[in-house]
Amino acid sequence: MKTDYQAKSLTLTGAVAMGTGVMIGAGIFALTGQIAELAGPGFPWVFVVAALVTGFSAYSYVKLSNAFPSAGGIAMFLEKAYGRTAVTASAGLLMAFSMVINESLVARTFGTYTARLLNGSEPDLLVPALAVMLIVIAFLINISGNRLVGSVSLVMAVAKVAGIGVLALAGFLAAQELDLLAATQTAEPSVSGFIAALALGVLAFKGFTTITNSGSEIVDPHRNVGRAIILSIVICVVIYLLVALAVNASLSLPEIVAARDYALAEAARPTFGELGVILTILLAIVATASGLIASIFAVSRMLAMLTDMKLIPHRHFGMPGRIQSHTLVYTACIAIVLTVFFDLGRIAALGAILYLVMDIAVHWGVLRYLRDTVGANVLVVGLAIGMDVVVLTGLLIVKLETDALIVAVAGALILLIYIAERVFLGRANPGLQAPHSGHK
Repeated sequence: MKTDYQAKSLTLTGAVAMGTGVMIGAGIFALTGQIAELAGPGFPWVFVVAALVTGFSAYSYVKLSNAFPSAGGIAMFLEKAYGRTAVTASAGLLMAFSMVINESLVARTFGTYTARLLNGSEPDLLVPALAVMLIVIAFLINISGNRLVGSVSLVMAVAKVAGIGVLALAGFLAAQELDLLAATQTAEPSVSGFIAALALGVLAFKGFTTITNSGSEIVDPHRNVGRAIILSIVICVVIYLLVALAVNASLSLPEIVAARDYALAEAARPTFGELGVILTILLAIVATASGLIASIFAVSRMLAMLTDMKLIPHRHFGMPGRIQSHTLVYTACIAIVLTVFFDLGRIAALGAILYLVMDIAVHWGVLRYLRDTVGANVLVVGLAIGMDVVVLTGLLIVKLETDALIVAVAGALILLIYIAERVFLGRANPGLQAPHSGHK
């Protein structure tokens, strides 16, 4: 696999397309039902509030990207803040793992929708089997080279954007009969439930971080990285809201919850009948497949970057080729394991927890070490940290009541990663434990 980066090879339009392409996938097709289950009838507004939270979060990434445009992306930002330490390596791995978890979410969503297309049901073995098949296909496409990845992604992106546009338009038309204020007033979720739904909503927007990982490849990165991030978030919140309104207008809350993992397909039935269901499923298949292909490449590149920075261990296990070829194998294998053993709800919750912890680490690094260097506003960064803490706390409270195991798994994974990195850096690279020269 070729891993050389080409400076100024990505236009503003291309960066926006990349960001929205990664975001629009499981964020609509899988998370809509789960968010509705947590937030109640007013769930469309979760996407709006989640976009606001993401906007504050994106501020730090925009400032970092403007100051340090790099293909290293988040890994490089963390190194600038914390030096080559266990904190940098652990947070970088949390980001990578959250992306792998998102791949499992996307793959499982593909399996859920495809199973319904094949026989109208979701046999226990068919969904994970289809999901694993997609991961293997995405791996083979990625290992075949960047040119094939680009060609496949472009064709699928066009189909996905056109299809989502139709869904969004249908949602807008359906929402004409909906009293938007009434939808808000009739919602009676618990505070913790609504906040937990926000965590999944934020997860639906996390794809904007893909843009930061291509900083040095974007034309005029000091200006266009931030623009691309903002435009991607705005485009996605409009699409998410319109589609959520369509679901809310077409189905009752119990119907949405009953069809939690395939709510969009069921929402198409009242207006478009069985043909609408089939078309929505086909769109879900294209959206999830294209998102997975792009995500596997992004994760493998981030792991390769962490390896090049000597922050994580690497073993060839007799495999030929470059490091990114090896990290593609690791990425696919981890995604397969998660896909087989976790359902959509647990995958989404685990991904949200790891992402929010990593996000807090990035903001704290800006606030504590880099605010003067990047010209960040202390109040905005502080609000971003506060919002992340509130959202993470709400998610943990709900999951401790309903699924304590996933909280335990997340906590154990975070602790294990940090301890392993302390041991690795202490033994293999003791010189890297020294504080970064830019620290105060």
